[in-house]
Amino acid sequence: MIKRMCFVLVLFSHILYAQERNKYYSFEVNNYYGTILKHNPDISHLITGHPSGVLLSINRKTFGDKEWQRLYNSPDYGLSFIYQDLDNEFLGENYGVYAHYNFYFLKRSLILRLGQGLAYTTSPYDEDDNFRNIAYGSHLLSSTIAFLNYKKENLIGGLGLQAGLGVIHYSNANFKAPNKSTNTFVFNIGINYLLETELPEHISKEKGEVKGGEPINFGFVFRGGINESDVVGSGQFPFYTIGAFVDKRLNKKSTIQLGTEVFFSKALERFIDFRSTGDFRDDITGDEDSKRVGVFLGHELRIHKLSILTQLGYYIYYPFDFEGQVYNRFGTRYYFSKNIFTSVSVRSHAAKAEAVEFSIGYRL
Repeated sequence: MIKRMCFVLVLFSHILYAQERNKYYSFEVNNYYGTILKHNPDISHLITGHPSGVLLSINRKTFGDKEWQRLYNSPDYGLSFIYQDLDNEFLGENYGVYAHYNFYFLKRSLILRLGQGLAYTTSPYDEDDNFRNIAYGSHLLSSTIAFLNYKKENLIGGLGLQAGLGVIHYSNANFKAPNKSTNTFVFNIGINYLLETELPEHISKEKGEVKGGEPINFGFVFRGGINESDVVGSGQFPFYTIGAFVDKRLNKKSTIQLGTEVFFSKALERFIDFRSTGDFRDDITGDEDSKRVGVFLGHELRIHKLSILTQLGYYIYYPFDFEGQVYNRFGTRYYFSKNIFTSVSVRSHAAKAEAVEFSIGYRL
């Protein structure tokens, strides 16, 4: 299978080269081998072997022609495909597709790759045939990759080498229960290939380019999606969040935020009803309010029209104890214009994800 994927990669590179001779691309093939980290004792029975697989990538190179490229030392951006054998009869195999950035350090010898995407798992939880797989409740998963590699390009006729380590995360963020997730720590080694061996010089960042703050802005955001409580088979239901915020762009890289939001969750409402009707002896009556109100402090790392979003929140209205009063949010945001944006994020309580959120927002 690896030979076939390499053949497809080479064929695609020739097609791309014929169409876009004025743009610069590189390709990578990495093999990796590792172990699943025991972040939760409930998944101990799923850690029986050493996962392995292959990572194929296409990178579009930048050279500082645009300001955002100079701010981040001319990163690459591109697409990755991953195949992983989890080396466990209950977990099966995973296939993932990612959008990624490559950030360079130490005279462009050290590379940090961050990628976000979707994955397909072959053996999710099934109450009859695969009830031991409590890591993945559905075929479709969200996935994050992070790799730190020492990389050398163009050693021999466009060919180069890279090696390093990384983490591969899979979770469906409670889109469907169960959802204990996995994190695989891996070592990788591979080859890279440049279509053009003669590359332009990278334009260096000029002093003062990071400046560029803005006045305080006000905005509104609507988030929504579908999730399920931790009770397997309890059903998937819609949730909605309405929020307002103020933000201040400190410079061309960083924006800080302060906001409040109201949460409406049908899955939590059904969970309260489930606890009240069962013999759990926890004094739940079923009349508890499922709504929550939170306040949050956040940061955006702006990369051109894209940003990496991190937020830490606290429920100031919390009538029913569910997963904890502190929550966090991590995701990406895309700006269609200065005022209109969309985002995809995961809201969690520590390491326990509650929902994947799809958002639309407006900044005044």
